[in-house]
Amino acid sequence: MAVDELQAIIERCQILEEADFKGEDFNLFQVAGQKCLEDGYAAQLLEVIQNEKNKVIIKNMGWNLISPLVRCIFMYKQEDDKRENCLMILDQLAQLCNPKELFLGLLEQIEQTSGEQVCQTVMLLLQPLQTVLLKLQNKKAYSVGLSLAMIMNQLTPLPVPYTKQQIQEDKLGLCQCCNAVVDFAKPFVNEVVKNMEKSSEYNDMELKEELIKFCMQSLKYPLLAAQLEQLEGIEDHPFRHFATEITDILWNIGELIPLVFVHHKGKSPHWENQEFADIERKNSADSLACLSYLMFVQHFGVECFPVVFSPSYLLLCNMTHIEVLLKRTEESILSKGLDLFESCLLRMEDNSLLHHYLELRDFINVPQDLVKIMTLCPMEHMRKKSLNILQLFIDKFDTEGKYTLFRCLLKTSNHAGVEGYIIKNIKDQIHLALMKEYDNIWFTGHHLISLLDLVLSLPEGAETDLLQNSDRIMASLNLLRYLVIKDCESDNQTGVWTTLGKIEQNFLKPLRVGLNMSKAHYEAEIKNKKENRKEAHSSNTVCSVTVSGEKMPAMTTGMQLQVLHSALFTFDLIGSVLARVEELIEVKTKAVMDENS
Repeated sequence: MAVDELQAIIERCQILEEADFKGEDFNLFQVAGQKCLEDGYAAQLLEVIQNEKNKVIIKNMGWNLISPLVRCIFMYKQEDDKRENCLMILDQLAQLCNPKELFLGLLEQIEQTSGEQVCQTVMLLLQPLQTVLLKLQNKKAYSVGLSLAMIMNQLTPLPVPYTKQQIQEDKLGLCQCCNAVVDFAKPFVNEVVKNMEKSSEYNDMELKEELIKFCMQSLKYPLLAAQLEQLEGIEDHPFRHFATEITDILWNIGELIPLVFVHHKGKSPHWENQEFADIERKNSADSLACLSYLMFVQHFGVECFPVVFSPSYLLLCNMTHIEVLLKRTEESILSKGLDLFESCLLRMEDNSLLHHYLELRDFINVPQDLVKIMTLCPMEHMRKKSLNILQLFIDKFDTEGKYTLFRCLLKTSNHAGVEGYIIKNIKDQIHLALMKEYDNIWFTGHHLISLLDLVLSLPEGAETDLLQNSDRIMASLNLLRYLVIKDCESDNQTGVWTTLGKIEQNFLKPLRVGLNMSKAHYEAEIKNKKENRKEAHSSNTVCSVTVSGEKMPAMTTGMQLQVLHSALFTFDLIGSVLARVEELIEVKTKAVMDENS
C-alpha cells in the first residue's frame, strides 16, 4: 500500500517541470516515503531513488526523508538487510539531492539529537554531510564552520571518559566520534593547505579561520578534560590520537607556533555585549592553555618546535596558561596546570630566574594559586604536588627573587602551615649566606632585619590564637634559635643582635603572655570537663567543644579531654623552645659582657 502511494506520487511528479513542484507534492512525497520506511519497504524505496527517471524529483524532495531515515536506521539491528538498504538510501540522497537543502536537513537532524544517540547520529551523518559540503560553491567556509560548530556543541554536554576502563568502554561513543569528526574535516584542511602552497599571499582566510575555531573548540572540549597520559593496555589511546590530529591541523595551516607564542598579539572578535566578550576570552584562554599542555608536557607537535627559546622565556609564555588551569577545581584540568608548571620549571637551572619576573602579575598570582591548592584542595596527592612545585619555583629564583617571593607569601598566604614552610625556607637561605658559599646581601644585614620584622611577630600580639598559629610560631622560634647559635654577637652578620630589643617586644614577650593565658584557659577547661563528667556519672555524655574558634563535631567528654590535652602538649612544646631561645640569648649576652669587662 505504502509503495503504491509513493509510486502514484512519483508518476504524477514525473510529468511536471521542476519549477511546477508545489508544497503539496513535497508533503505527499515525504509522507509516502516515510510510510515505506516504517512499513519495511526500504528496498523498494531504494529502487525508486536509484531510478534515473526520478532524478529531478529526488534532487528536490529527497532531503525530506532524512529524519525518518535516521530513525529507521537506529531501529534496525546492525546485520539487518533493511538497515543496509537504509544506509544505501542515505548515500544516494547525499549524491542526488540539492546540496543546500540536504545540508540544512542534515544539520537539523544533528541539532535535534540528544543524550545517548548524539554520537551515533553524528557518526552516521558525517559522511553524507562531508559529501554535500564538498559540492557547495557558495558560502562553503561558512557552511563548514557551521557544521563543525553544531557537531561540537552537541558533543560538549557529554561526559568525557577519564579512567582507563571508561576510555576502553567508550559507552556513549565519544572517543570514536571525536576522531571521526577530525577525518570529516581533513578534506577542508587539505583545501586550505593547497591554496596556501599555490600562493604565499593566501587571502581566502574564511575556511582557515573556521578550522582554527574548530581546533580551539576541540582543545577546550574534550581535550582539556581528557586523560592524555599513556595508559597501559591501550595501544591507540583515542584522545592522544585526537590531540595529535588537532595539533597536526594547526601545524599544516600554519597556526600552531603563532597560537603558542604570539596569541596575545592576535585580534579578538569585537563584541558589543561585554558578557559575550568575556565568554569568548575565557574559552580562548582555556583552549590555549590546553594547547600549551599538549606541546610542553605531552610533546605533541614538539618536532615543529623552534629550539631557540630560553627556559625562562618559555616559563614566561606559559604563566598565563598555568594560572588559567590552576584556578580550576576539576582534577583532570588542575593536574594539567600542575604538570605544565612543573615541566617549565624543570627545564631551568636553580637560581637562574631573575627577580624582575616578580614584577609581572602572573608570577605573583600563580604561587598564590598554589597555596590555595595546598591548603584547600580535597585531594591529598594534589596538595603534595603543589607543595613540591612551590619549592621548585622558589629554587629557580635568584636570591633577590627568593627574598621578594618570601615577603609576598608571608603577607598573602593567611595560613600558618604555609607561613611556617616559608620561614623554614628563609632559615635555609640564611644558612647559605652565613656559610659564605656566595655573596648574599638579601639574607644578611638590613634586608634580613626587614624580613625578620615580618617573621618574628604575632599577628594579634598576646591575644593571637597560638594553637591555630603553632606551625608559624614553632618555625619562627627555630629560626631565632638558629640565628642566636650561628651568628656571633661580635660578627652580627644577620643583624639579629642589634634588633633583639624589638624582637623581645614584638615577639618573645607577647608570646610568653599568650602562652600563660592559653595554658590557663585550657587547664580550666580540662578541670570543668572532669567535674562535669563526674556529675554525669558517664564518660559517654555527648557535647560539643570549640577549638581555634571553630565548633568541633559532637564528641564524648573523653574525646574532648583528649583534644584539650593535645592543645596543652602543643603549648608545652612552644614553651620549651621559647625557654631554650631565651636561655641562649642570656648566655651569649652574658659572655659578651664578661669579655668586655
